[in-house]
Amino acid sequence: MKKLMADPKAEPEAFWINTSGNDLVKRFIDKADKTAQNEIERLIAGEAIEKKIRLDLTYNELDSSIANLWSVLFTTGYLTQTDRAVRGVYRLVIPNREVREVFVLQIREWFRETTLADSLRINRFCAAFPAGDVPTIQAMLQDYLWDSISVRDTAVRIDRKENFYHGMVLGLLQSQGSWLVQSNAETGEGYSDISVSTPGRTGIVIELKYANNGNLEAACGEALRQIEEKKYAVGLQRRGMKNVIRYGMAFWEKECMVVMA
Repeated sequence: MKKLMADPKAEPEAFWINTSGNDLVKRFIDKADKTAQNEIERLIAGEAIEKKIRLDLTYNELDSSIANLWSVLFTTGYLTQTDRAVRGVYRLVIPNREVREVFVLQIREWFRETTLADSLRINRFCAAFPAGDVPTIQAMLQDYLWDSISVRDTAVRIDRKENFYHGMVLGLLQSQGSWLVQSNAETGEGYSDISVSTPGRTGIVIELKYANNGNLEAACGEALRQIEEKKYAVGLQRRGMKNVIRYGMAFWEKECMVVMA
């Protein structure tokens, strides 16, 4: 309220999540199996899930199973119920945008930690870009999508849906310390999604699209057309890149397609 009085354009900021640590959500995500990961995706998308909740847990039981952690998330306010419990089964949802951001931030951190820990795999993925190895890029991206917990939100604009995929690809490429990797940098006559300058003076331009209708091929074509129309490659050539490789990427849920111009 004080900020609003000083600035009429001030927006609400997170409060509750900043009053304590969020290690509980991190522990929960670290422990999640594939079924739990799918349920987390549904919660973030605004859906409800049904879970048997125990209200009589002792401290020593918290980490004994993923089922117990669901109960702890409910009793601590990270999840709330939408209907009355029936024989201990609750319909659970994320209560508000503030708590949803806790999950999103922890999931992004979890993905960064788990992927960067596998240096051989990530180096092979990154090496495929300057090599123009489209099959490897697409196959490994598909694996990462399957392995990750998606933070897409089905209720937002298409450009917002791209954010999850954009952040994932950007994070993987930024693992290469000798590469200059830029996000939404001005290149040519616009702002390319991702641009990369390598020590070998090979430039890489990546444009990502979310295929809202599932047509990955059409979305890839749109991405490549945008690269040409906005002259993104020219911007990298002006920075001294001798060769510029252009990639169009399209995503839809956990599916992807990669095309090189």
